[in-house]
Amino acid sequence: MATATTDNNAANEQKDVNASAPDNAADKAAEKTTPTKNPRKRKLLLLGLLLIVVLGVIGVWAWYEMYGRWSESTDDAYVNGNVVEITPQVTGTVVSIGADDGDLVREGQVLVQFDPNDAEVALQSAEANLAKVVRQVRGLYSNVDGMKAQLAAQRAEVQRAQDNFNRRRSLAAGGAISQEELSHAKDDLTTAQNALTNIQQQLATSTALVDDTQVSSHPDVKSAAAQLRQAYLSNARSTLIAPVTGYVAKRTVQLGQRVQPGTALMAVIPLDQLWIDANFKETQLGQMRIGQPVDIEADLYGGDVKYSGTVDSVGAGTGSAFALLPAQNATGNWIKIVQRVPVRVRINADELAKHPLRIGLSTTVDVNLHDQSGPVLAQQPPKQPLFTTDVYARQLADADTMIARVIHENSAPTSGKTAQR
Repeated sequence: MATATTDNNAANEQKDVNASAPDNAADKAAEKTTPTKNPRKRKLLLLGLLLIVVLGVIGVWAWYEMYGRWSESTDDAYVNGNVVEITPQVTGTVVSIGADDGDLVREGQVLVQFDPNDAEVALQSAEANLAKVVRQVRGLYSNVDGMKAQLAAQRAEVQRAQDNFNRRRSLAAGGAISQEELSHAKDDLTTAQNALTNIQQQLATSTALVDDTQVSSHPDVKSAAAQLRQAYLSNARSTLIAPVTGYVAKRTVQLGQRVQPGTALMAVIPLDQLWIDANFKETQLGQMRIGQPVDIEADLYGGDVKYSGTVDSVGAGTGSAFALLPAQNATGNWIKIVQRVPVRVRINADELAKHPLRIGLSTTVDVNLHDQSGPVLAQQPPKQPLFTTDVYARQLADADTMIARVIHENSAPTSGKTAQR
């Protein structure tokens, strides 16, 4: 029985071996066919990769030739602009503040008011002094006219004395009068002549005080007018006005504060007078020229807003050269650092008006270097002022108007008024 079981097991194992034989033959056939297909696929794969690399290199080269080599960009760029400091020109005590941080102010708007009492008193005193001087100068002209009349009268007196002396001299020659009477006539003539000489000298002196002048151009009047002009300006300067239209920032002034000339009270920032200071590496400036177009992107708006601009100027030195403590490279511990040069970029005014910027904001600028016709540095000085205001000229014009009024009022004839008194 045991022998029969053993024979059955052996028979089953032989069947398994015979069944697996075809599978092994199939595997061996597959192994023979696989090596013939893999090299072809590998070649195609390598060719594909090579083609991708070549196309990538060509693309990079084309990008560099068409754009990369003609473009310089930096994100070390910040918005800058005019910060108009409001500083007094006279000493005063603050009694009114007309604007605070963030407020929009117009050119000529009152920002700070000082106590005007002292300035107004000084102005009234200067006005009265000018009126007095004008009347005194008018008196000088009147003196000249009076001296001329005295001169004419004295000449007539000299002529009368001369005629009297001649007549008495003829009478004395005939013995009709005494020598003493003739001597008296001669003394009268001498006295009249001396008086004439004295009047002529007085007339010359009076004429010298007013010669080649009018009341308004007389030195005394001009001196008093200058004092009135200074008093008027001091009174006007007790009111601080905005020299430009812009937004208030950095207000430090307080009510009741006693301020001295030159003290910064606040600032006005005109947001239409902004530009970008882009700090480029010195290795980026080789082909940069004034007038080249610039693409600008502000972090405030991100990629949704694009600005256009132009290169306005290239700095005359690196940032470190103008630092408060310039680097000292004469020491032994020297490390070369790539320097940066500030480049000013002018922003398109219309785009700036649509999307306002603020001073200090970060930007990214990209300069198009294709146009090489512009200069590296400015070749001509500015032909006209870059920024102006006429608010202070108006004060001077108002002062001159007041001076003209005072001179006119005190130069008019007053004979009728005097007669009535």
